[in-house]
Amino acid sequence: MVGTYVVLAIFFIVDILIIGRRPHVPSTKECVQHIAFFVAAALVFGAVMWFVAGPQPAVEFYSGWLTEYSLSIDNLFVFVIIMSNFAVPANLQRYVLSIGITIALVLRGIFIALGSAIVTRFTWVFFLFGAFLLYTAVNLLRGNGDDEEYHENAVIRGLRKVMPISMHYDGENLRTTIDGKRFFTPMLIVFLAIGTTDVMFAFDSIPAIFGLTKDPFIVFTSNIFALLGLQQLYFLLGKLINELVYLPIGLSAVLAFIGVKLIMEALHGNTLPFINGGQGIESVPEIPTWVSLVVIVLCLGVATIASVVKMRSVAADTGAEDAGVAPGESSTVSAAEVGEELEHDSSATQTHDSSAAKHDSAAARPSRA
Repeated sequence: MVGTYVVLAIFFIVDILIIGRRPHVPSTKECVQHIAFFVAAALVFGAVMWFVAGPQPAVEFYSGWLTEYSLSIDNLFVFVIIMSNFAVPANLQRYVLSIGITIALVLRGIFIALGSAIVTRFTWVFFLFGAFLLYTAVNLLRGNGDDEEYHENAVIRGLRKVMPISMHYDGENLRTTIDGKRFFTPMLIVFLAIGTTDVMFAFDSIPAIFGLTKDPFIVFTSNIFALLGLQQLYFLLGKLINELVYLPIGLSAVLAFIGVKLIMEALHGNTLPFINGGQGIESVPEIPTWVSLVVIVLCLGVATIASVVKMRSVAADTGAEDAGVAPGESSTVSAAEVGEELEHDSSATQTHDSSAAKHDSAAARPSRA
């Protein structure tokens, strides 16, 4: 167990504190390679757990990892909106993400420790966890389709009133000097926005994972693997934020399922005196872990596939409209028309290049006093 934590700590340090601090925007190829590596690492870890501890812990890990990973993706969508609203420069976004993900890991570690202590002593807390997840699922479903806009909370609005905050960033600095006066940079507000977002998502993720497993080791490792590679995933999701339109519905279904599962488990092991005289209700069925895994995979898979189909349909309709053809109609163009268009584009490009060359030549001449 100690060796596992050491390896995961090395993964996290390399991913967040070393790779994440490189001041550049990663390419799509780089992002895909990093994400594939950490996904493969999670799959291998689950396979090793299967052979060492048996199928039950492995299935619990895979279920927890998929759930936490999907919730982390939802968290990243909010990060994208925050970065956009606060106009964080591209070369600073990886730094902000490294801080945000580190805060998320610390908060989840605290919540896992508290949650583990609570669920082992007070089984009735599953009623609260289940109700909270159902409430979150309904809110997530209602919020689907709303404008993608970040609204500052009361803490940030209050800080803006009492603290001098500059209009521009100064690298990674939280404070800067302008005309001899000290100001906080917008980076402080961004960190606070990211941190408060992490707190809210921790409240969602921890009850969800305890609805799938009670083992603190599985809970913590699934959360760590869900956080690895999120920086690279962020830069891919920045382009897909308006395309995975059905992901909130899939997440809502997952949270609702886990919420119902938690309430059923609470009823099965009930100790509250006003419910069935403080006795567990044996007639309430227990949902096997493998069923949870199948439901999670189906919900997220269907939501993703439906989003891709929707995205392609919209792209096809948009392309047809741009071509002046009604959606669903053929847009056949003759070879002669294509040749004429290419010839026109070529002559226009030559004219543009010639004008640009003249402009550059004039700009290169030294100005006279």
